[in-house]
Amino acid sequence: MNAIHSNHSYGSSAFIHTRDGRKLHYMSKGDGHPIVVFESGMGFSRSAWGLVAPQVAEHTQSVVYDRSGLGRSEADMEQRTLLRLAEDLGDLLTALGPGPFILVGHSWGGPIVRATAAEDLSRIRGLILVDPSDENCELYFSALAKTSFAVNRVLLPWMARTGLYRKMGSKPGQVQPDDVARDHQEEDFTVQAARTMAAESVAFLDDLASLRDTPPELGNLEVRIISGTKAGQGEQKIRPAIVSAHRKTAQGLANGHWIEAGQSGHMVTFTDPQIIIDEILRMANS
Repeated sequence: MNAIHSNHSYGSSAFIHTRDGRKLHYMSKGDGHPIVVFESGMGFSRSAWGLVAPQVAEHTQSVVYDRSGLGRSEADMEQRTLLRLAEDLGDLLTALGPGPFILVGHSWGGPIVRATAAEDLSRIRGLILVDPSDENCELYFSALAKTSFAVNRVLLPWMARTGLYRKMGSKPGQVQPDDVARDHQEEDFTVQAARTMAAESVAFLDDLASLRDTPPELGNLEVRIISGTKAGQGEQKIRPAIVSAHRKTAQGLANGHWIEAGQSGHMVTFTDPQIIIDEILRMANS
């Protein structure tokens, strides 16, 4: 891990190698423990945490990274299952040292950090799940959801080639610091990023079904679930269903807690960042 130091909002840039030799890019800022590691949602690089990670770095070490095929990380030719994604995050944690770690996952990043934590609870201080994908939401298992994912796998790469993907998707992230917003604009809406999102979505529904049957064993680990409760356009049905699933999941954990982000829909990272920061620091200082 040879770090390249910079004045970037995320700090220094470096790479680690996964167990099968792929290069993963990460950025780190701040000092101290626990180390807070951020996991983005499906198809998104490190550049979704610009309003959160730099603030956390003022108190302890903060790490953002790019999954394979996103940002500056090398693509993976294998199927991007939840197990595969969790192994990559586990490799990053091993490279960073013994911990302890707080893992923060948004959207599909929520199941990824849960699966990773369950592999070695001894190094995990706790989990912050930010509007996570949740197997207790029955709408994920509808015929409509299956069709939507299949259509998007074809549509997104085409939208990226035409520039429509960037035009439609990049505006919300522009509220972040200029350097993070620039990276987000340049890296997260390319054809490669769209192909990676499509690849990550292939096993998504099957992996969610597996989580429903066999959820990760988290013991007494503290898990805080933040739900965006503000229904946006077209979310009158899905938003309440997701929030209900989050509450059910929190209640089913030995040390689970549910937190409302009342000003947010799904993208709590952009619209209610202070709630995430507060929960991270509360856990870090407990």
